[in-house]
Amino acid sequence: QVQLVESGGGLVQPGGSLRLSCAASRSISNSYVMGWYRQAPGKQRELVATLSGGNRRDYADSVKGRFTISGDNAKNSVFLQMNSLKPEDTAVYYCYVGAAGGGSWGQGTQVTVSS
Repeated sequence: QVQLVESGGGLVQPGGSLRLSCAASRSISNSYVMGWYRQAPGKQRELVATLSGGNRRDYADSVKGRFTISGDNAKNSVFLQMNSLKPEDTAVYYCYVGAAGGGSWGQGTQVTVSS
């Protein structure tokens, strides 16, 4: 399995922006899906955004128009640009990569949206 390390989380005020990065330990160009999930305290982990089939992007309704997922195969990385952040976006964000040999999760990065 590939090792994933997220970064870019932190504390931001409502309306602000953050860019999350997920670095893979090896090439992820053969993965069939890359995605970001999040888990808020007391809640189940939920899908935020996925990138599949090379260029298909899917988003949770709650983040459409505010978040953008992208990938860079040359850097073995996946990104999540988050704009217009809201307090309800506060959660631990996890990177996920799915491939023929199985899926891999990162350790998570905390995002806190608060004034």
